[in-house]
Amino acid sequence: MSAELPLAATISMYSTSVPVFVRMFGNLDRWLDAATAHAAAKSFDPQVLLSMRLAPDMLPFTKQIQIASDTAKHCVARLSGIAAPKFEDNETTIAELKQRIVKTLDFLQSVPADRINGSDAKVIEVPMRGASPLTFVGETYLKHWVLPNFYFHLTTAYALLRHNGVPLGKIDFLGRD
Repeated sequence: MSAELPLAATISMYSTSVPVFVRMFGNLDRWLDAATAHAAAKSFDPQVLLSMRLAPDMLPFTKQIQIASDTAKHCVARLSGIAAPKFEDNETTIAELKQRIVKTLDFLQSVPADRINGSDAKVIEVPMRGASPLTFVGETYLKHWVLPNFYFHLTTAYALLRHNGVPLGKIDFLGRD
């Protein structure tokens, strides 16, 4: 007979967004530390990693982190009805990317859960360049637009680091805690 596992806390719009983003940005921060250490061990400038692409038509490493940051902050802003902070997308160093992570986390963690919970059916419009905005309800927006987009850009950043020899493994992507 197997032991019964305790039930998880009720899932909510907040628990499906902010804690997920916070955890993954913590992982990303550690990947950047690993990239810096790898560059030092191999005697190359870690800044060369920032322009790496998986394919010529894909965005470079720096842009992957900027988009992951924008995706998370715009999600929380749209669901909560709070204005998202504006970041200039001018990071040119690993230290500046790490600072962007801190600024993103500061914003995400400043939004109370009760501002996000209950946004399941809220109408969300996502502006699109040169096209009509996409319209979602909150739950669909979070689960089928934001989370896949967020993970796409984090996975691409992770793959770029791995492709360039940074010693990361699956547990580094998933997190240790």
